[in-house]
Amino acid sequence: MQERRAKKKDDAGNGDRVVATNRRARHDYEILETLECGIMLTGSEVKSLREGKAQIADSYARIDDGELWLLGTHIPPWTYAVGFGSHDPDRRRKLLVHRHQLDQLHDKTRTQPLTIVPLKLYFKNGRAKVEIALARGRKQHDHRQALAKRDAEREIARTVRNVEKFG
Repeated sequence: MQERRAKKKDDAGNGDRVVATNRRARHDYEILETLECGIMLTGSEVKSLREGKAQIADSYARIDDGELWLLGTHIPPWTYAVGFGSHDPDRRRKLLVHRHQLDQLHDKTRTQPLTIVPLKLYFKNGRAKVEIALARGRKQHDHRQALAKRDAEREIARTVRNVEKFG
């Protein structure tokens, strides 16, 4: 009986499913630490996310009045929600974290020039989650250094693969 339930759960797609990623964040920021948190959504927002519609490229998180808020995220209204069932696509959304995690984020962003950026928006066991990162902005020369380092690492990996393959 439990095997059937497990199979149904897998068939329903309740595992991790990424809805949106913020690829620019890893380019524009140096990621110091990441944190998974829940997000408070309305019903039509969840349905829109299940369709895979969301944009988090220009979004960021901020702590206001002891709560963590996600700003700049665009979740378009669900196709079938009209009038009462629709939502404001650019409203701020509350992020759900433990108090000690919120206090740590608040202390770090207050004492250092750091920002909180979302990296990805996804479903985990049927619940919408956001992976946020504590990040430091990069300067233009830092971008070049990061690109050069990544290219060097790729070249080394390629050489090692060729040596193992033909060596």
